[in-house]
Amino acid sequence: MLSAVGRGAAVSEGSAGAAASPVVSPPAGSRSRSSVPSSLSPSRASDFMQCPLLYRFRVIDRLPEKPSEAATRGTLVHSVLERLFDAPAGERTVPRAKGLVPGQWERLRESRPEVAELFADDPEGARLARWLGEAEGLVERWFTLEDPTRLEPAERELFVEAELDSGLTLRGIIDRVDVAPTGEVRIVDYKTGKAPRPEYAEGALFQMKFYALVVWRLKKVIPRRLQLVYLGSGDVLTYDPTPADLERVERKLLALWEAITEATRTGDWRPRPTKLCGWCDHQSHCPEFGGTPPPYPLPLREPQPQQ
Repeated sequence: MLSAVGRGAAVSEGSAGAAASPVVSPPAGSRSRSSVPSSLSPSRASDFMQCPLLYRFRVIDRLPEKPSEAATRGTLVHSVLERLFDAPAGERTVPRAKGLVPGQWERLRESRPEVAELFADDPEGARLARWLGEAEGLVERWFTLEDPTRLEPAERELFVEAELDSGLTLRGIIDRVDVAPTGEVRIVDYKTGKAPRPEYAEGALFQMKFYALVVWRLKKVIPRRLQLVYLGSGDVLTYDPTPADLERVERKLLALWEAITEATRTGDWRPRPTKLCGWCDHQSHCPEFGGTPPPYPLPLREPQPQQ
């Protein structure tokens, strides 16, 4: 079985190599919740690649974001598929899985009360009923892609963390880890959306390769297979990583971390406009939409004068 965590030491600001530069204090009244980035997850790495300013808003400013129906449905479906494996193999049926949906929705509302706002304007409950039905449909489709009666996951919702030789800490949560009797490891991730077109498959696999790298550095074992299960379209995407693959991912992450460290040091977080901007909660703070970012809450390192 895989261990839950690795060494997990955080990367301090001092390790960025800028300790000799003079420090400019953040404005008075800056958010006490703000902090220097100390680790990297697949989601936050993707944020920075998509838009450095979005990364800043989420990681440093920690601006609030409204829950969305799609993301919340994904969380609900994940919790149902995780809990289904609590039952004996012969009882992992479609009716049982769909029957878990209402209870897991109540648990989600208790742990994250803000999701109830999604249906605040639905007094009769019709929209909520349709939404729960869509979640049940995704759960049911999973049975056409995998047979849970023949699976005994080694881990579910596994938190993993490993520190690279560079000092960078990588962490994330793996949906499911399967281990064959012969020892081969398979990492499985559920997606409630549709599978990407072939030309975008590499981007979709980035998260899985990230997890594979963490497992490799943590356990000295390269997962035999990476598997993405797309419940929205009924597709399964698989990939068998090699050491060269994961070494390339590691180099990419190190370069990405250097860019994040430099942006943290200078406060230079530039927006990168794309079609995804239409879905962003932070347009009121984004210069691309006429907004102004909040005062930078971290100390800035002024550039050294030329000698």
